[in-house]
Amino acid sequence: MSMSTVTVRVDEETKQGATSVLSDIGLDVSTAVRMFLRQIVLRGQMPLELTQDLFYSQSNQNALRESIQQYHEGRVVVKTLEELESLA
Repeated sequence: MSMSTVTVRVDEETKQGATSVLSDIGLDVSTAVRMFLRQIVLRGQMPLELTQDLFYSQSNQNALRESIQQYHEGRVVVKTLEELESLA
């Protein structure tokens, strides 16, 4: 079987993090990439579920910014657990 070279550009932090995790399970990056590509071929699809991380969605980021702004402006309400339960 002839071999091909695949070049991937990735930021250093991601590379180091992946290298560390893979090393802990006895793999190097090249082997992990080969395994990933082989699974695509065997399954005929991506071997992992791709979903949108809702935490980073624009609407959630806007809500978080608004909450932080309200906190900094002192517009917060503090209730004990008992007070909250009595509201139900």
